[in-house]
Amino acid sequence: MNALPAYLRDPHAISRSSTEIIRRETDLSALPPGLAAVAVRLIHTCGMTDIVGDLAFGPDLAAAGHGALEAGAPILVDSRMVAAGITRSFLPAGNDVVCGLDDARTADSAVRDATTRSAAALALLQDRFAGAVIAIGNAPTALFRLLEMLDAGAPKPAAILAFPVGFVGAAESKAALAEDPRGVPFLTLLGRRGGSAMAAAAVNGLAAGEPA
Repeated sequence: MNALPAYLRDPHAISRSSTEIIRRETDLSALPPGLAAVAVRLIHTCGMTDIVGDLAFGPDLAAAGHGALEAGAPILVDSRMVAAGITRSFLPAGNDVVCGLDDARTADSAVRDATTRSAAALALLQDRFAGAVIAIGNAPTALFRLLEMLDAGAPKPAAILAFPVGFVGAAESKAALAEDPRGVPFLTLLGRRGGSAMAAAAVNGLAAGEPA
């Protein structure tokens, strides 16, 4: 049996080393102040330094998102996995993390509207949209529904973090957001890549408010 290589065990050393490697191997110079640190968290989560070239964002995303969280804004998410990935100790105001899938009305609403439970769940949270941070890491239908609701006059959130993943609708929904963010600061990863862990990482990066 071959001996295992030596490896780091200290969690703080692992985190420091990972950040150093990411910053050494990734050109973050095109990102505005505050967003580079969020991008580092995203890369750390997925292990892919090339995602930087596919990030689309509003220039005021970092300030708007962190400011909203400091002011106590709720974080509305499309899946329990996003909620589970948010580090509560980073949240500057003990912010509520709300997943509409836990609403007893969601299943019936999805059937009535002939849509996914994630899209129906997000729609049920419309009364909390104003000034909220919305993080989507699973369902393209949730992002499409959010854009439809904003077009219909729904209250505007403080920030949209859009990382739906997959082969049906993911690239299209994120492209629609990037082409017209409806006046809302946003961050998204164009194309098929994404996922709940990345959406949670984006929230954590905004919440931590780390310098670029």
